[in-house]
Amino acid sequence: MRLVTVLLSLAFFTACTPSVTLPDPGVVIQPGAVATVGALAPDFSLGATDGQVHKLSEARGQVVVLEWFNPDCPFIQEAHGKGALETRPASLAAEGVRWIPINSNTTGATGSDPGQNAAAASRYDLPGPVWMDPTGAVGRAYGASTTPHLFVIDAQGVLIYVGAPDNAPLGQLSGGEARVDYLGDALRAAKEGTPPTTPRTKAWGCTVKYGA
Repeated sequence: MRLVTVLLSLAFFTACTPSVTLPDPGVVIQPGAVATVGALAPDFSLGATDGQVHKLSEARGQVVVLEWFNPDCPFIQEAHGKGALETRPASLAAEGVRWIPINSNTTGATGSDPGQNAAAASRYDLPGPVWMDPTGAVGRAYGASTTPHLFVIDAQGVLIYVGAPDNAPLGQLSGGEARVDYLGDALRAAKEGTPPTTPRTKAWGCTVKYGA
């Protein structure tokens, strides 16, 4: 009976996972590009789970949050399910902030299926599709190492923050620390045109599964 239940669950999951074909984005990012805090964020284009090619520079004039994303990662599941990112993408989008989830896991790695990512974007009420980076070119240029790993870009296109959403991986604080909202501080700085209190923090989460 247990085996039957598992098989039915797998069949239901498969049926509920949309089939997504990614478009060819052509040139993804300028060779040798390196994202640096305090400098213009390197432009790039990627195919996304909505079947379209999107370009970062199309969001110029908006504050942008890039979030490295993997729907199989427990840190992503906690953060978007009931943690620091549960309502943030949608609420920030309502304020004019562009939230862009990016998956740089190589094809075949855990969480790399475009349909799975499309389903996760819907489940977590993300305000846009997941941009897929199977070659890892964009992730490597930005130095994305974990999921989630956040990059905040101001309305002028300058990268002003790189790091974690907060200091509470899986919602847990250690040593009696108070929660520090690194993302909130970076967004406040972007709005005010001032540097964040902490421009860089240590990212936590699952390792990005780059290919060879």
